[in-house]
Amino acid sequence: MPRPSPSLLLTGVAAASLMLAASSVDAQQVRRTPLRPSVPAYVAQQPVPDAPAASLSATPDSVRDPAALIQNQPTTVSRRPPPYASRPVRASGVRGVTQRQFRAQQTGVAGLPTTPPPPPPPRRRSAAEEDPYAALGLRLGNVTLKPGLTSSVGYDTNPQRTAGSTRKSSAFGRLEGDLDVQSDWNVHELKGKLRGGYSRFFRDENASRPDGEGNLDLRLDASRDTRILLETRAKIDTQRPGSPDLTAAVIGRPLVYQYGASAGVTHDINRLQMTLRGSVDRSDYEDGKLSNGGIVSQRDRNQTQVGLRLRASYEVTPGFRPFVQGEVDTREFDQAVDSSGYRRSSDGATLRVGSTFEISRQLTGEISAGYQDRKYDDARLRDLKGFVGDAAILWSPTPLTTVTLRGTSELGDTTIAGSSGTTARRVSLEIAHALRRNLTVTGVASFGRTEYDGQGLREDFSSVGARVEYKLTRTFSVRASFTHERLNSTAQGSDYTANVAQVGLRVQF
Repeated sequence: MPRPSPSLLLTGVAAASLMLAASSVDAQQVRRTPLRPSVPAYVAQQPVPDAPAASLSATPDSVRDPAALIQNQPTTVSRRPPPYASRPVRASGVRGVTQRQFRAQQTGVAGLPTTPPPPPPPRRRSAAEEDPYAALGLRLGNVTLKPGLTSSVGYDTNPQRTAGSTRKSSAFGRLEGDLDVQSDWNVHELKGKLRGGYSRFFRDENASRPDGEGNLDLRLDASRDTRILLETRAKIDTQRPGSPDLTAAVIGRPLVYQYGASAGVTHDINRLQMTLRGSVDRSDYEDGKLSNGGIVSQRDRNQTQVGLRLRASYEVTPGFRPFVQGEVDTREFDQAVDSSGYRRSSDGATLRVGSTFEISRQLTGEISAGYQDRKYDDARLRDLKGFVGDAAILWSPTPLTTVTLRGTSELGDTTIAGSSGTTARRVSLEIAHALRRNLTVTGVASFGRTEYDGQGLREDFSSVGARVEYKLTRTFSVRASFTHERLNSTAQGSDYTANVAQVGLRVQF
């Protein structure tokens, strides 16, 4: 019997192996547990039906290409993309086995301390709310200018501040302008405040008068601990006709000009601060006019004052800085001898102690007290000595209420024959309350006493008043005020009272 060829034997073995593999696959498909009915049809593939016998009769070519065994076979998997294929699979739609079920349970490590919970985040301090009616200002480079203009009308029962039946009431018009300056530089600082006005009385032109004051400060930061301080100041005021310093009854109100400048340096040594400041101030008095056309000269009152001040302060806490201050000055009059024959030039020395303070941001201010001794060139004038001091306290009991208390005591000059000078003390109290964000009511009260040394002459001045400001917008506001003034003097015929009422419109930028 002829022996079969090796190729036939290999072909038969391959065909038998393929038939055995196909039968085992069919058996596994039959024993497989069907999936849950919720599984989509395109995921759960159904078993492939038995292929025809003709497809199992493989040829040598088909055996070499295993892919030919599964080509052109029927299948239940749809060739179309499944619905919502681009969307993530929802958990409610597929309830299969998740990866979390196969993760091994983590065992805790005994003996380690429990980690405390993180502390709560620090509470941020709320920023100060911006005033919706405050002026925005005009930018000039890195300097902000806040100009304002107020025009008002009113009525004054005693424009000349004279006594008795000589007073004559009059309506008046007033125009006032002001300017605030504040720099916005990385180093150095420029700030200032200027104000000027003019009041015109319609029934008494002689009572019409200007007034104003202002200052401008420049700080130059030479180094971290050293600063150079420069300051200029000016003030214009008038004298009332009944002033004791006027030797005759004048008409109108003579002008008084005061202006000056100062320069200083401040140096910090840890908590110790040293300040050295020099100043020059000038006072000029306008001549008075008499009713008969004559002139009352006041040139003997013109003077120049030069002073030098040294101040040492120590910061005990950030809100408490006590200081000691010493000052020497010289007052030199243009005329060596005044109209009464006295030489009024003098030298003075002042020593003060005080402190700046800040208590819980509701109570801030500065208070100082000291003693001054002034010696005159004329031996007939005795030395003028006395208590001097300054106080400025700002208290805000509520966000809507502000209380300001100011006081001062100083020694001044006079032209009264035989008198060395004056001792002037003044105190004022101002309470402002905001009824609404754009409606503020302010009450003001002040009292002052001036004593003329060696003459027994005393003048007591007092005033009370109220102001109302209603802000329409950031630019426009309406103001109204009423003031009652009274002067009581030991000199005959010098007492007076006056009531002033006015209302106006303010424009600010």
